[in-house]
Amino acid sequence: MSPADPQPPAAVERDQLDPTDRARQADRAGASSGRPAPTGRSRGSSWSLLWSELAVLFARRRTKAMLAALAVIPILVAVAVRIEDPGNDGPPFLGSITNNGLFVSLTAMTVCIPLFLPLTVGVVAGDTIAGEASLGTLRYLLVAPAGRLRLLLVKMAGAVAFCLAAGLTIALTGALIGAALFPIGPVALLSGDTVGFGGYAIRMGLLITYAAVSMLGLSAIGLFISTLTNVPVGAMAATVVLAGAAQVLGQLPQLEVIHPFLFSAHWFGFADLLRSPLELSSLGENALLQLGYVAVFGSLAYGRFSTKDVLS
Repeated sequence: MSPADPQPPAAVERDQLDPTDRARQADRAGASSGRPAPTGRSRGSSWSLLWSELAVLFARRRTKAMLAALAVIPILVAVAVRIEDPGNDGPPFLGSITNNGLFVSLTAMTVCIPLFLPLTVGVVAGDTIAGEASLGTLRYLLVAPAGRLRLLLVKMAGAVAFCLAAGLTIALTGALIGAALFPIGPVALLSGDTVGFGGYAIRMGLLITYAAVSMLGLSAIGLFISTLTNVPVGAMAATVVLAGAAQVLGQLPQLEVIHPFLFSAHWFGFADLLRSPLELSSLGENALLQLGYVAVFGSLAYGRFSTKDVLS
């Protein structure tokens, strides 16, 4: 083929892939000819498979871009408050930032939980299986002894890891920019008590955990939707739309009977974590609800994926 000749469609598609996705395809290339993959990912233990999944997930430009976008939010909050004192207007804790920069993290988490976290988690969860199918790597991932159930568990674990990384990114960026632009000191809790940096760090860790737990149900839904299609963009969009729809339904008084069962029902139930003494009942209730969604949609995902034709 001369340089002027057009590339075959398959070559063009490979050239347009993210570098980590091209590496993933190359990593599976030996499977079709019976040769072992260079890294042996599909032949390793569950831990090896999980580690490889996390490495691929967090090496993607898309993942880095989403984490960077989440990091920008607390920066924008801090800069906006620095320019003009909001007083008592705006989200919770916003008016407290001028007196204590540590409140930037709390404000940013409050802003991100209903919109930006579901958006990014929906993208990651929707891509879990559909992304592999669209790249043609799914069949190689399922080479024995990987197994379909283990692959689903690893994909779900990857989504959970992203949830934790997203919350940690928001919290750390908020604390750093808050300390740079505002004074810091003991944090006044909702109960009226004050805690030092150690007490604040414990509560921020619990808040990050709470946010990650809140996204478990959405992650399971995204995983299930991802098994239904080979088009990752469609699975991502459907997951994000469902996140928005759940919040809209939660605001309609006519549907009050279903409010406790929506996966978004406890997204803002973290106020008890900001009191003294610590009250963890809201975290437990949220975890119980989310695990219910994980059980239901995880089972549906396995039921669909166990019969999915990955060779066509």
